[in-house]
Amino acid sequence: MKKILFLAIIFAVCSQSNAQEFAKRLTEAKSAYSGGKLDDSRFAMEQMLQELDIITGKEVIKLLPAKMGDKDANTKADNVTGSSGFFGVIIHREYGTVDTSNIDLEIISNSPLITSLNALLALPFVAGAGDNKVIRINGYKALVEKVSGSNDKADYQVQLPLNSTLITLKAPGYSQDDVIKMANTLPVADIAKMLQ
Repeated sequence: MKKILFLAIIFAVCSQSNAQEFAKRLTEAKSAYSGGKLDDSRFAMEQMLQELDIITGKEVIKLLPAKMGDKDANTKADNVTGSSGFFGVIIHREYGTVDTSNIDLEIISNSPLITSLNALLALPFVAGAGDNKVIRINGYKALVEKVSGSNDKADYQVQLPLNSTLITLKAPGYSQDDVIKMANTLPVADIAKMLQ
């Protein structure tokens, strides 16, 4: 509990725009707890943790590369969503401005797909079957998958598990090698530290 409060206070200081909302939730949780309203205290803390997830997500998005392949980041489409109770935080960034060929990057903490992806990566002969390939991105195992694309062309995506976080990079119209090069530009170790 002390560790959560300590981290919460650090992140609140880092982000002044969300600090007031965070402090409000903390005050609500404390007063509800003092009043014996444990359900209300729990709800306020869930809201506080959701705010913390959003603050963390906004810090992670600052780490992402400004360019992916030949496309610039479309920062207007950046989206950070906290989803208390199911996912932790969903971070979305697009590269490019044309919808059909955008490169999409999605980072989801507490992803329900982590267990099955880790099981595949533990058995490389299964994960590497067909057009799939097990690779390393900055020292972390990842899976490159061939997915059906438009006009019967093959598209590729990289899925990279980091503890309970899943990073997915989708790059329609690019070769497998290009998608792997793009994935290698991600600051994976820094993202892992922030979302652990």
